[in-house]
This record gives sequence, structure tokens and C-alpha cells, in this order.
Amino acid sequence: MPKAVAIHQFGGPDVLGLVDVPEPVPGPGQVTVRVRAVGVNGFDCRVRSGGMRGRYPVEFPQIIGNEFAGVVERTGPEVTGFAPGDEVLGFAVMQSGTELLAVGADQITAKPPELSWEVAGSLSAVGQTADIALDALRVGQGDTVLVHAAAGGVGSLAVQLVRERGGTAIGSAGEHNHEFLRSLGALPVAYGPGFADRARALAPDGVDAALDCHGGPEALAVSLELVADRGRIATIANFRAAAQEGIVMPQVVRSAERLAALAALCAEGRLRPHVEAVLPFAKAAEAHHRLEQGHVRGKLVLVPDL
Repeated sequence: MPKAVAIHQFGGPDVLGLVDVPEPVPGPGQVTVRVRAVGVNGFDCRVRSGGMRGRYPVEFPQIIGNEFAGVVERTGPEVTGFAPGDEVLGFAVMQSGTELLAVGADQITAKPPELSWEVAGSLSAVGQTADIALDALRVGQGDTVLVHAAAGGVGSLAVQLVRERGGTAIGSAGEHNHEFLRSLGALPVAYGPGFADRARALAPDGVDAALDCHGGPEALAVSLELVADRGRIATIANFRAAAQEGIVMPQVVRSAERLAALAALCAEGRLRPHVEAVLPFAKAAEAHHRLEQGHVRGKLVLVPDL
């Protein structure tokens, strides 16, 4: 039977384990995918801990994982455009962390050969979240955008997508990540006392928009200080601030079309996702622990145990 990364109760990373799951049969409009890589995201950790109770229904044992890459094994009725042997990447919310996955054909796209399995399997959640957030902020040519937690999964792609839209990205991160941000085309700025003044100095014509991927009070305070229009401040990490301060909480509705466009940018070398480490399914708890400790550069990826 296929193995999956799952939880039987809410709790810390140690509640993660491997379970046997039935071999899926593709229904109408579905394919089954032999999974090669699964990205690890903050949302996974919040579901695992119980922090999404009331927002996301959980039925134990609950498979963890939102994005994947792999090879199509079977196609169900009414599927066109995919065949066994096709290499794909896609998204399946809280279903992806398994060796064999049944997923809608409208949730996958062809994997460009230039993408490694690890990059392909960790692109959808952060890439689509960053792109949708920048859409919500109306980021375009000439805009200066402050991205908080810019070395993380969403942030590191957001600063690159700002550049793709013709804007300038200022990325906040610890100083050990500043050279990394420069390599992505961003202007790095350090947290701590004087943060707003340092960011202001990098933007002599002002900061047009801000994207908070961090969720801390400093990110919110600096964003509100530097950006005049609250409709151009967005957070993906602070639900309460969005409600209280009237800032944007982007509605992330993923699509295979958006994912295909992001994958094409990666294949062309215009978007460079960073994978910090690859771990086997059996070390999912370690991956969650590392992510929750903070300071992960880019993404962590899980792969089926070999």
C-alpha cells in the first residue's frame, strides 16, 4: 500500500508519522500521480498544530501537504491532455503528502524538463500565493514594494515577481540573508531599530506597496508607516491585522494556468526558487520543526522514502 505523511491528532511536529493508505483509483476528470516531491509550507504546520480548526475541516488520519510533483500513472474517464508517463506538478490541499495521489486534471500542469523534482514539487503554494498577492496589490511598472520575510518561501519568489512586473523590491531579512536577496534582484534591509528609516532610504520616491509574509508587529507597523494606501498593504500571515487595520488579505485561489506560467518563468531562468533541504517522508517531523523555528531560506521538500 502507498505510504502517506499524516497526523492522528493535533500537536507538535512529533504527531506526524507515516500511514498506509488505499491505492487511489482516478475518478472522472482525475489522474493518479506517483509523487516524487512534496513542498513543506507554513499552512501545513498550522493545520497540524490545530491552528486552522474552524477554518479547515480535518478528518483523522489527515494527510499533510499542499503541492507536489510526480509522474502520471493512470488517467480516469473524461481526461484529455495527460497520459501515463507524463511528468507534472500541481496542487492538492492537504492531500499531497503521499506516494500515490488521485487529483483533478485541472490541478496539474506539465513539468518543464528544466525543473528539478524538488523545485517543481515546491513551487505551487509559494509561487501562486506570491503572484496572487502582487495582483491584489496592483503591483506594476515602476512600483517600489517592501516584502517582509523576503528570504522565505513566498517572500523569495515575491521579490523576483516584483522585478518581473517592472518594479523594485525591498526585502527585509536577517543580515545573513542579504547577499541571497541581492542575488534575487532585491534591495535588502535589516529588521530592528531604525528599520523604517533604512527602508525609506532605499526608496527616495516612496514605498508604493508592502507584502507581509512574516506576521509580526514590526512588519505591520513599518508597512503602515511607509505605505499611504492601506489597500496596497497585504498580509498572508496576520489575519487579525487584516481585519483590524483594513489591509488586504489576498484570497488565494490556485489554478493550473497560473502554475504553468510560473513554471515557464522558472524554466526560462527568470524565476529561481530556492530549496534549502530535501528530506525523506520519514523525517517530516524534522522538516516541520525546522520550518517553525524560522530562518529557512526558500523551501524545505519531502520525498518518498527510498
